Amino acid sequence: MPPIPAPGVGEPGEDGEGGSELNFDEQFYPARPRSLRPRARRKLTFTGDLTPPFEPTGTNKAYVEWLVNQSMLGDATMMARQLAGQSSMWNNPFAHPNPRRAVDTASVWFTAYPLSLITGRGQSFLNALGADELWQCFEQIGIKAVHTGPVKMAGGITGWEPTPSIDGHFDRIAMAMDPLFGSEDDFRHMCEQAAAHGGTIIDDIVPGHTGKGADFRLAEMNYRDYPGIYHMVEIPESDWGLLPDVPEGEDSVNLDAETERKLQDAGYIIGQLQRVIFYEPGVKETNWSATRAVTDTTGQRRRWVYLHYFKAGQPSINWLDPTFAGMRLVMGDALHSLLDLGSGGLRLDANGFLGVERSAEESPAWSEGHPLSEAANQLIGSMVRKVGGFTFQELNLTMDAIKATSESGPDLSYDFVTRPAYHHALATGDTEFLRLVLREGMRVGIDQASLVHALQNHDELTYELVHFATTHRDDVYTLGGVEMVGSDLAEHVRETLRQELTGEAGPYNAIFTQNGIACTTASVITASLGITDLDEIGEDDVERIRSAHLLLAMYNAWQPGVFALSGWDLCGTLPLTREQVKSLIRTGDTRWLERGAHDLMGWNPEANQSSSGMLRATSLYGTLPEQLADPSSFASRLAGLLAVREAHGIATGELLDVPDGSHAAMLVLVNRLAVGAVQVTVLNFGEEEIRGTVMSPRLPIGARVVDLTTDEEVAEVDDLGSFRVSLGPFGGLALIIKEDGDDD
Repeated sequence: MPPIPAPGVGEPGEDGEGGSELNFDEQFYPARPRSLRPRARRKLTFTGDLTPPFEPTGTNKAYVEWLVNQSMLGDATMMARQLAGQSSMWNNPFAHPNPRRAVDTASVWFTAYPLSLITGRGQSFLNALGADELWQCFEQIGIKAVHTGPVKMAGGITGWEPTPSIDGHFDRIAMAMDPLFGSEDDFRHMCEQAAAHGGTIIDDIVPGHTGKGADFRLAEMNYRDYPGIYHMVEIPESDWGLLPDVPEGEDSVNLDAETERKLQDAGYIIGQLQRVIFYEPGVKETNWSATRAVTDTTGQRRRWVYLHYFKAGQPSINWLDPTFAGMRLVMGDALHSLLDLGSGGLRLDANGFLGVERSAEESPAWSEGHPLSEAANQLIGSMVRKVGGFTFQELNLTMDAIKATSESGPDLSYDFVTRPAYHHALATGDTEFLRLVLREGMRVGIDQASLVHALQNHDELTYELVHFATTHRDDVYTLGGVEMVGSDLAEHVRETLRQELTGEAGPYNAIFTQNGIACTTASVITASLGITDLDEIGEDDVERIRSAHLLLAMYNAWQPGVFALSGWDLCGTLPLTREQVKSLIRTGDTRWLERGAHDLMGWNPEANQSSSGMLRATSLYGTLPEQLADPSSFASRLAGLLAVREAHGIATGELLDVPDGSHAAMLVLVNRLAVGAVQVTVLNFGEEEIRGTVMSPRLPIGARVVDLTTDEEVAEVDDLGSFRVSLGPFGGLALIIKEDGDDD
């Protein structure tokens, strides 16, 4: 099938040139010539009621060809052929991550979740995110980028029919856009609108796994290179007795620990991994599942055991198979998003689990912190930088792993390190653990500017604290005057958060497996404020919630790095009730409580659910147009603190010191700005007014302390390298230290 020309681009001729006018890609990415517009087939077609009158089996050549036409590996191969030999692939430096370039490109992100955005009647999700009136609001607030979330086809294929996503569209099966969210033209229009307002679009790739789509079905059939995409091992029929039976109506069954061990002893699999993510008795007891018997293209019946770090419908990609089929699939997907669709950056999902190997006898397999993960991330990050984009990883890693990957892999990493710590500070009114975590990051060598500091996203409030619970489990730390090893420290903080945010304190929040707490930012705050019944929230309570919410925004925004927030944050959205999402949480995935639908722009005030069927949740703050017309609203006050961040270049600064405050609720961050000036952020994590002393050896004696919000001089650094501040409930100050002659 020949390449399809993009809007405004002529049919490619023999010389590879397109039409005469510049298109969006050429204007927004001047280093991207027209020759770098590869096209995948994206020809995902399902038969609906017109199912062909022949069996969907491996011996049916028409079925196999149909699967190949849907496959991501097939599209990646086509993409690669169009890009090979292009001199323009060498126009950008790519060897080293460049977090400050990424932050300069877009320092404030809106993280969308397709299933939860309420759009206008007949308006697709992508069309809504490309609406000019939305970008006008974003520009007024200071939002520079939109991370779309997963919008491409996900789920699986059974026979001729698609099956739904089992993980919020993070089980990708094609490069094609899911019609549920819009079209490719909608996506490109969204990119154009973002550029017109000084912004960019960030898309997703998943280098760790796919869904059970065409690629997995072809792998089961042992077709060409497709088994090489996955960590899958064929079990000879003579040993099928080692495998459990697959229940009726299912295509695989999870192995229990005993079966896992038997297959390991028989030499088929590497066995137990370091942990079982999403562990659920009777659902997921190990990271391995066995397929049903599948007929391959020669008529032979085969059964496989395959690895899945996450759910059984998310088979893990093998980055070191001799075919390198998995690597080819992922690279093709990345290039499609950047060069064809026009994204400026990519989120890497599950990118810390790209290497696994057998360990010593009786030890779990080496599956985290593996050098292959670092190598694979370097390849992905380099390829993306090579074509002018940037990457970020959204995975809960130890600080050591973040430091290692930041040296050669993604440009940015999600801040899962301090988020549970600042929630702990809010819940307890004590910042000691938050200070401990920030200092530990400095000790390890984490560059705060390389982190994405986010409020709520689509996932649970992750509180595993893997840094302390795994690599540093035996290291000794002090909290509250008590010495404890890392593993005990992590459990102590987790238990505190469970007590303060769930159960009687927050019955509307829920534990999510062993990973964290299902909640919204607003419901973290309500539980911290002692509000147990969300139906009883009054106007005074809304102001308390809003003030605490802005405090958390100040913490994330008034330090180096990216600041990210969601629609749930902008609207002040509360969780749905368990009864409202009863069918979605029946298998234990309580995260659906926090994913209620919200209407950012007031496009459809009568709708009680999104177009995807997610029920509307209660939002405390109102729509963006309403908020931006009210100077006291959350969005208007957020715009003010983001203006301070932007005007003074806080995002690209460097964290120098986290000194003790003179009050338990006080947090002090001492930063150096790109221009060389010292900047100080002082926050009050309590609901009472406090006066305290800021002291740090980084403060020059005799310097003036100026409030960046008002430009007023508020103090002078004394002979002890300190000054006094006063903070209201949940208050914050962004200050700059000015020495003589330092007036600009």
